[in-house]
Amino acid sequence: MTVQDLLARRSVRKYADRPVPEAAVRAALEAAMAAPSAMHCDPWRWLVLTKRADLDALADCLPYGQMLRHAPLGFVACGDLAAANRGALSYLLQDVSASVENLLLALCAQGLGGVWLGIHPNAERVAAVASRFGLPPALIPVAAVAAGWPAEAPEPRTRFDPAKVRFV
Repeated sequence: MTVQDLLARRSVRKYADRPVPEAAVRAALEAAMAAPSAMHCDPWRWLVLTKRADLDALADCLPYGQMLRHAPLGFVACGDLAAANRGALSYLLQDVSASVENLLLALCAQGLGGVWLGIHPNAERVAAVASRFGLPPALIPVAAVAAGWPAEAPEPRTRFDPAKVRFV
């Protein structure tokens, strides 16, 4: 993977009406689970949504996730607080976030598109997703990803800003 490949990864919110092969889903999840985690605790847990009713139900929980209603695939990235390093929420959030980014990069590398949808720390969204999908109390939904074959092609870009960098 090159830096140009990373710059080509963009949030995709429009999808072709075409299913995503199981092998592509597995490859994306393998990449997600290759992410670094504090003390190798790997607290991430993934829900994979392929049924229209589940994708629509997730969209009902996420006001900015309405593209899920047209996506053929969705993911919910959760963290198991009991599995997180020292049982710390801060480690769980870092680990799950790294896993989500790997998932997005793996989708892009396969020609798929996706968009990160925040759940945590919005208590209302956390509760709605946990309730809808029957998550146990120790499993915290952190983010969702709508995914599929892109029906749009945002241009690669950089958001590099030297004013946000300090060399010491």
